[in-house]
Amino acid sequence: MNHRPLFSGVDIPRKYLLSEYQYKKWNNAAVKSACQLSPDSILIYGNIGVWLTDSSFSAFTDFNNGFSKGIDNRKIFKLHFTKNGYLYAGTLFGLFYFDFNSGEWQPVEIPVHDQRVVDLMEKNDSLFILTRSYLISTPDQPKYLSFKKYIFPPPENYENKEGLFKTLWVIHSGEIAGFAGKLFVDFIGIVFTFLTLTGLIYWLFPKWIRKRKRNERGIHSIKKINRFSLKWHNKIGVWVVVFLVFTSLTGMFLRPPLLIAIADARVGKIPFTILDSPNPWYDKLRRIIFDEEKDKLLIGTNEGIYLADTELKNPLKPVYPQPPISVMGINVFENLGNSNYLVGSFNGLFLWNPDKRILFDVNNPMVDMKINTSGPPLSENMTAGFIDMGNRKYLFDFNRGVESLQGLPKFPEMPDKIIKQSPMSLWNLALEFHTGRYYSFLFGKLYILFIPLFGLTMLLILITGFWLWWKIYRRSHRK
Repeated sequence: MNHRPLFSGVDIPRKYLLSEYQYKKWNNAAVKSACQLSPDSILIYGNIGVWLTDSSFSAFTDFNNGFSKGIDNRKIFKLHFTKNGYLYAGTLFGLFYFDFNSGEWQPVEIPVHDQRVVDLMEKNDSLFILTRSYLISTPDQPKYLSFKKYIFPPPENYENKEGLFKTLWVIHSGEIAGFAGKLFVDFIGIVFTFLTLTGLIYWLFPKWIRKRKRNERGIHSIKKINRFSLKWHNKIGVWVVVFLVFTSLTGMFLRPPLLIAIADARVGKIPFTILDSPNPWYDKLRRIIFDEEKDKLLIGTNEGIYLADTELKNPLKPVYPQPPISVMGINVFENLGNSNYLVGSFNGLFLWNPDKRILFDVNNPMVDMKINTSGPPLSENMTAGFIDMGNRKYLFDFNRGVESLQGLPKFPEMPDKIIKQSPMSLWNLALEFHTGRYYSFLFGKLYILFIPLFGLTMLLILITGFWLWWKIYRRSHRK
């Protein structure tokens, strides 16, 4: 979990997974959007990588040559075809441009530590690259790229605080202390496994030993293993019990329903950690729009949507009213012109005009919208992507798949060749188990309670285990 790039080349065929993880009707965030190269050449992209199709979406050709092995290396956040005729891709692991001569994607090293590119845009003759922390510009010349890095000014009334969710996230993963912190959390994970196994041995072996005694069978080796397990179960458990409790407690609040309680909470930045960054937007940037009509930048972040001047000299201004945005991030952020924007997340898809204070729920047009700045992490309408082809508009819901917003023509069925070439990454599968979502086939919607109940059980085991050890320890030392 802590080393996604290391395992990015390892995939699991979806045919071996539960039905919820099978692609049907382009669900499971298969498609994020589309990029038009010519009237009859369109690239669709998302978690399936990049595929070339025609204007009627009748045939699909693999367009992933050049990306490294593994579906994670084909996770595309944004494709951008510039006015100069150059094609760029912002991916989970960096920036790429497409060499039309060789027919392959070529990697581009950008001057930041986290190479993840979440959005691309064009202004004048420059390409602008948005990462989770910085805005980077370069002349639109793939062979002669020259980068300039920008830090957005802080927002108005900046308090230099961090979201509690983000704080708990980096503590839980160990990222708060950088790579060394991640390795320490890896060690804690190994300790959890060791304590589980030795605890099971201590619970099962005494019964086994008594049974073998009754049958007059040898017990020496079994008793030896049992003593070894108990000794090191206690020693290691006592040494790291505080870290085990902290890991369990922080993990409980990273998933609903406890997540809802902390989603909007803000706390001071912990000094001397990665959170204590001079960049007020460290790991907070998600999407960007250059509004030529206003000559302004619209910045989508994990804390809301802000307006910035193109010179980046003044504090960023929050835009009110704002559509509900899931803490999971913005998936659709489109400028429709005349101050109209389309904003989509796992909280739904909204037509938004802040100037006229208009907020329209595309999925529920008859519902009177209340103005919100945030919402629950998930809703019934989990917008994963959107394709706008003028007179044809398609919404991609994470669960339901593709839906036409204008009736016919319907989007075609997902071809078998795309399904076969779009497995699930090992990292994503591990995440499904780690968050408890994989167990929904057993518990249904109640799976959401798995993490808090498992966390409470783990805390009870750790606290009572330490208490029992302490009683025995004190008793032995009194003697």
